[in-house]
Amino acid sequence: MRHDLVVFVPGIMGTRLTRDGNDLWNQSRQALLGALPFGKAVERLRLPDGIGDERPDAPWAVDADELVKSPEALPGLLSHLGYPDVRDVLTELVPEQCAVFTYDWRLSNRLTARDLKVRVERELSRWRSVVGRFHPRAQDEPKVILLCHSMGGLIARYYLECLGGRDTARSLVTLGTPHRGAAKAVRFLTGHGVPIEEWGVVRRAVAGTLAKKVNEQLATLCRSFPSMGQLLPVYAAVRRPEFPEGHHEYLTDIDVGLPSATVTDAFEFHREFEEAAWKNRRDSADGELPYRMYCLGGRAHPTVHGVVVSPGKLEFPLTLDDEEPWTGDGTVPEESAFARWALRGMDEAIWNGHRHANLTSSDAIGYQLSAILHGKSSRETLAADDEFGIVAPDFAVAGEPFEVRATGVERGRTVRVALHRSDDPAPAQWTALSPGEPGELRGELVTGPGTWVLSVVADRPHVTQRDVVFAVEP
Repeated sequence: MRHDLVVFVPGIMGTRLTRDGNDLWNQSRQALLGALPFGKAVERLRLPDGIGDERPDAPWAVDADELVKSPEALPGLLSHLGYPDVRDVLTELVPEQCAVFTYDWRLSNRLTARDLKVRVERELSRWRSVVGRFHPRAQDEPKVILLCHSMGGLIARYYLECLGGRDTARSLVTLGTPHRGAAKAVRFLTGHGVPIEEWGVVRRAVAGTLAKKVNEQLATLCRSFPSMGQLLPVYAAVRRPEFPEGHHEYLTDIDVGLPSATVTDAFEFHREFEEAAWKNRRDSADGELPYRMYCLGGRAHPTVHGVVVSPGKLEFPLTLDDEEPWTGDGTVPEESAFARWALRGMDEAIWNGHRHANLTSSDAIGYQLSAILHGKSSRETLAADDEFGIVAPDFAVAGEPFEVRATGVERGRTVRVALHRSDDPAPAQWTALSPGEPGELRGELVTGPGTWVLSVVADRPHVTQRDVVFAVEP
């Protein structure tokens, strides 16, 4: 593996989308903060209706050639702390051995997978022509290690099994990839991304109207993105209050207010890949994958797993019933981060305590990939028992308090929280969390408008959790 090419595939918002030199998501973010008219910013970023798996022409086309390295958030769906330079993190490899695949994350994953195929073939040809200078004792021809965050893993798996990429791959490494989708996508695309019901009664009067407007605008915008629909859960994620405990249905069975074409496409996308994967394995000599699969996921954090449908109402609880533990990385459920089509059991996954936004931090990537490159087993890289969960909003109103909760904290541990800018890692003030419900600590923070990094630090032993909070003007 040490002489293979590493290709990094980021997730949603991982690539700067620009037109005429202007960062389109940055303009949309400024509109959310009140600095620009939101309607115009949305029109610059949205795609034409019914684009399907096609590439847009002008005026919808964008340039996508630079990795995002600062914290970003799509309020109500996901966030990330910015991507480090893979060449800096994988210090055991030479710079020529790494490549970053940037792409227009609005487009269908099928189309992006075709672009990934072209890029991988070009980069692999380049690397094979020079590998002898760096690894003169290599016994075989180098292949590709695909390192993918979040939605990037869906793109890679489609490339591998539907577009012939499996013949060039040594391994597929996914970090927080929703292999079976994420229920947060249902909440987001139905206009419930920012959960107004989580605000207190008094604050709801202040924040409710703004949150509702943000929900509607972002849902309208992102429904034009085929990629967003392909994040919908294809596991049984829907239940009604009258259902017996543990009985769940699929999005194809119950109308939750999503366009039927969007739901159909999500299930078809997964069906195409899974059928191709099983056919490829049946046709192989030993029935095994020709590449190694590694799933890196976060757990211990309360995570939305599904939707409860009542007449005229949708609810997105952190637990669907009492049948399962219901944990994840705060965005992707634990079971979805596990590729059941490739691994024999959950114990083959590589778990850690990071939240979705922090799964690509230099420390997280460096530690886990070093273990993989040195051939360590999954059991040697499991999360420690001292990890704890975080519940925090990714959307806040400037000047209004919001709550942060730490769950699963052992008695006697001290937990502090603070906000800081990405370019200024020193927080102005730390706030200690106080006991709440059994096993929980709670606290409140207030901040100004902007994109903030939330740090949550526990002692004995020292553990740090990070996420992104997006605060808007009321």
